[in-house]
Amino acid sequence: MTDTTTTASDRLEELSADEVVTNAFVKHVPLPSGGSLALITLDNGKDYKRPNTLGPRSLRALSDALDEVRAAASRGEIRAAAITGKQYCLAAGADLSQASQVPDRDTALALARLGHATLRKLGDLGVPSFAFVNGMALGGGLEVALHCTYRAFSSAAAGIGLPEVFLGIIPGWGGATLLPRLIGPERALKVIVENPLKNNRLMTGPQAVELGVGDELIASAMFIPDAVKWADRVLGGATTVKRPYEPGIAQKATWSTVVKVARSQVTDKIGTVPKSPFRALDLVAGARSGSLDDRFADEDEALADLITGDQFAASMYAFDLVQKRAKRPVGAPDVEPRKITKVGVLGAGLMASQFAELFARRLGVPVVITDLDQDRVDAGVARIHASIDALLAKGRTNPDDANRFKALVSGSVSLEPFADADWVIEAVFEELSVKREVLARVEKVIAPDAILATNTSSLSVDAMASALTSPERLVGFHFFNPVAVMPLVEVVRGAATSDEAVSTALSVAKLLKKTAIITADRPGFVVNRVLARVLGEAMRGVEEGTPFEVVAEGAAPLGLPMSPFELLELVGLPVGAHVLDSHHEAFPDRYHPGDGLKRLASFGHILTRDKKGRATGYDPAAVKLVAPPKKDAAPVDAAEIQRRFEDGLADELRRMLDEGVVSAVEDIDLGMILGAGYPFHSGGISPYLDRTGASERAAGGPFHDPRVVGPESR
Repeated sequence: MTDTTTTASDRLEELSADEVVTNAFVKHVPLPSGGSLALITLDNGKDYKRPNTLGPRSLRALSDALDEVRAAASRGEIRAAAITGKQYCLAAGADLSQASQVPDRDTALALARLGHATLRKLGDLGVPSFAFVNGMALGGGLEVALHCTYRAFSSAAAGIGLPEVFLGIIPGWGGATLLPRLIGPERALKVIVENPLKNNRLMTGPQAVELGVGDELIASAMFIPDAVKWADRVLGGATTVKRPYEPGIAQKATWSTVVKVARSQVTDKIGTVPKSPFRALDLVAGARSGSLDDRFADEDEALADLITGDQFAASMYAFDLVQKRAKRPVGAPDVEPRKITKVGVLGAGLMASQFAELFARRLGVPVVITDLDQDRVDAGVARIHASIDALLAKGRTNPDDANRFKALVSGSVSLEPFADADWVIEAVFEELSVKREVLARVEKVIAPDAILATNTSSLSVDAMASALTSPERLVGFHFFNPVAVMPLVEVVRGAATSDEAVSTALSVAKLLKKTAIITADRPGFVVNRVLARVLGEAMRGVEEGTPFEVVAEGAAPLGLPMSPFELLELVGLPVGAHVLDSHHEAFPDRYHPGDGLKRLASFGHILTRDKKGRATGYDPAAVKLVAPPKKDAAPVDAAEIQRRFEDGLADELRRMLDEGVVSAVEDIDLGMILGAGYPFHSGGISPYLDRTGASERAAGGPFHDPRVVGPESR
């Protein structure tokens, strides 16, 4: 409970007792045409690995510095002021470690108001203010720049954006109001909502200037001296700052339409469960008119609501998983990994080609692929070359690297080129007998200490290893599709898998810039086992007679990026049927079989779509294929479907932990976030199940201390 005898200001002070303070140092810099500029430098005294952040004590330090500058301006000692940061960083925004510990709404409101009160001083110094954005400017860091009169960005600056919506909050220190007033609602929503929802996409300095966020792009070599010269020219009138995207009267007339369209697009993409995108849309809609006092008060209220809400708490839990746990896989053996100098890929189909390209690009070593005949091998190599050419056309690689990547990839119908490979991964048909036969054949060719890997999504690693002379060299290495995009790899340790094989797999994942979680060899491992429970319950519902729309409605609160039926079409109906059957075979009492999906797979689809490929409904013919006779139908409502999903998932997570599939529930959540696109605002699946009470109902108790994942204990 909150101590009611203390004020919100007192609680903020207590909260920031261990804050790494970002100080604001002021010095007067002479301007070329005469007079001085007060240059404020934000610096927390740490190296570049610890960026400047803005907690309560840092904000007060900046406030004091701005008061000092305003006093100097009133005495006529300066012509202008500018703010910049330590090397590579203006500021990475609010100190999230502080924000996530806010004990109540009053304290959250005090933090929001402190941010506004401090940053507003940048626009009220009595002289023009300039932001010299020399590097990272995230969230509150970019809002620092937005409060200034003018903004210059370094050509080398990166990590620029307003990521708050990604974390379950909103840009609450002026960003949601000032940015749309600067560049219009459409461009502002790209930064405030669209980019965060695209896995937190950020901008570079050149991109920020092109979008209109910055007024000038300055080469990085002499950034501060050149920025001072530019500011002097602006002050003297030699340079006129033009803002072509600043909304005029005509654009304000279409403001509400822009926001309405964006709201519809967000709803189509992520549903209505996440709160922060819609609060951000409300704020951008309101930014069109009214005083800054009123609009900033709206930001204060929204930020206070969201900081003390369960979605922000869950987001911080997810953020911690991705930033910390993902970098140090639990259970990693203390054994030196094998150095990889050559890779072999068994298969030349679509997935195998994606593997080969990724290995060539990220490891920079020769990669050989093989298949049953030369035509398939040639097609695989051609597919890889075409993909690299596409990267070149998009400017994501250069001609020299593109040629080098292509030269690293070769194909052969013979296994002889695999003899000197250190790492060989199979990517053949998902059939146990086929995989066993292929692995046994290549084992006879490769070196005795080479590592073998299987990309199986659900088949037993132990069953494959039993066909090998040296079963200890086989490790599961399960990618997710599309291979180049999805950040997760499940490293599967079989009963015989050696520490060296696991260590090498983890090393390879890191070189590929993937996050790895270690799992035991159990059906479905982590992600597919959880998803199969969802998909199975969805198919059970429609095969019992519950309408597809009602099942989808019951699934919506889970927070998955799409409905179960859209997910089935995405992965492929035959694949979905195979996944359900394999899990039903392993756990017949809990997993629905894939019989209905097989009928849908033969039909070809579930959803009807418009010309742009957007789902518009459910095909009546598909519905008829799985609907039971009317006399046997036992439909239920969306609330019951939701309860089935929640209780089934809670039960399955508890069983996975009891079986030792992973070391802790955090690994399941990390897998769902990175392997299934589970949204940050839910924190993975287990915090959601705790909040709904499903873990109490079906799993014998919560997975977490409630203080970790939600505000209920406040």
